[in-house]
Amino acid sequence: MEFLKTIKRRSFINEAIYILLNVGLSVALLLIVRTTGSMWLAFLLVALSKWRIFAVRPRFWFANIQANMVSVIISVSFVVFLYITNSANIGDWQTLTIQLILVMFDIGWLLFLKAQSKRVYIVLQSGVALFAGITAIFVLSYGLIVSPVVLLSWLVGYSTAEHILSSYDEESHTVLLSLAWGLGVAEICWLAYHWTIAYRLPIAKDVLIPQVSIILLCFGFLAYKSYDSYSHHQKIRINDIILPLFFTISIICILMFFFNGVSAKII
Repeated sequence: MEFLKTIKRRSFINEAIYILLNVGLSVALLLIVRTTGSMWLAFLLVALSKWRIFAVRPRFWFANIQANMVSVIISVSFVVFLYITNSANIGDWQTLTIQLILVMFDIGWLLFLKAQSKRVYIVLQSGVALFAGITAIFVLSYGLIVSPVVLLSWLVGYSTAEHILSSYDEESHTVLLSLAWGLGVAEICWLAYHWTIAYRLPIAKDVLIPQVSIILLCFGFLAYKSYDSYSHHQKIRINDIILPLFFTISIICILMFFFNGVSAKII
């Protein structure tokens, strides 16, 4: 009994340390961005927090990087959002409020969503990474030429697709389909780069949500439902994708026809 109590006590201590470290990481990133007004020290801390990726033999590094790429995308995007909010001219208290909300989302990601392994959570992880990653790229795209925007968009597309497809048994198609999805994301982002439409948040008009992030999230959901149908039935059944297809077309049509005029257009 004493042995079991010792194990439980150690487990509780380990869990508490894990929670404190993750909460501390999010808070530290917030403090760094608010204090320095720069992203680079925060990026360095994110890189240091991923040390376990390289705590193995070098031949496993690529596999570890690939497996943790979605988490890296979320962490880097979180830093970008903190920086953009910090740079927005919306007042100190409003800025701090939005940043604290972002911190709460990041803590929720680190402590709950990231740790889940069921497919529904894996799909949700990829969806969050796709939306956050593309949004982060485009809110910084005004200072970038088209090449890094396209390359980074491809990386986000490939990584999120591979994250979902790796949860299925059909490993032979994972790389090819991930590359294809990454290419599709890169092409859409190349088009969006030349005429970016973004929506202002009601509570912070200087903080923008790119239209392309919403469109790609809808396309990603449709692509996932199509592959899931094919994986289970060896064909894409109309009944499995009709609602996602209708949802995707509806959202895109609403954005294109009703929300272009009130958007902030950034060339």
